[in-house]
Amino acid sequence: MKLKNNIKLLITCDSGAGAGKTTSAKFLSKKFKLNLLTSGLLYRYVAYKLIALNKKSSDILFLKKITKNITLSLLKNNKLYTPKVTEFTSEIAKIKKIRILLKKYQKNFAKKKLAILEGRDMGVLFPDADIKFFFKCSLKVAARRRFKELKKTNTKITIKEVTKAIKFRNLNDTKRKNSPLRIPKGAVIVDTSKLNKKQMLGKISKIVEEKLEKKYGRNYKAR
Repeated sequence: MKLKNNIKLLITCDSGAGAGKTTSAKFLSKKFKLNLLTSGLLYRYVAYKLIALNKKSSDILFLKKITKNITLSLLKNNKLYTPKVTEFTSEIAKIKKIRILLKKYQKNFAKKKLAILEGRDMGVLFPDADIKFFFKCSLKVAARRRFKELKKTNTKITIKEVTKAIKFRNLNDTKRKNSPLRIPKGAVIVDTSKLNKKQMLGKISKIVEEKLEKKYGRNYKAR
């Protein structure tokens, strides 16, 4: 669906791991032709580079260099999803200076006329977004979804490892001092525990269309 040139739309999708934010954001991005940024990949990329080059998270010059040169293509790397990177990502996400450096990238991205940002604090970072989705689901369901996804690139990974990593990440993100994982004010809460993919995508698509119609009238689609 192509939107008219006069339309501006900013959507955020927040949740813990495996609750549906990434799948939903990709779907909405494709359907409404929105520019997509997965903020978690920014932190995974920093974690990966620190590990790969044996650098310390206190090396501010190194951090400035790699965050300045981030491109969307660099974020398309399967190595960003290893359990080691996942665990370290949760640790560096607590560090204020790293969050500040990456926040600049996110703020600039959100200036695009049509944008959707997904992560764990996007709704808090962008309180004036047109729609702020917050997805939630049970740990068992989240782990099963993530395991199925990771198994494609890591045949040795176990459901126990995935469950432990998700539980650890969500707990850390909830308790961290800087931008903790929480439901943004005014967020649309979507519980995906008992929804299949088709049901979830249908629900959020309807919400976006209703928002567009309310803001721009029925003729928001480009011909």
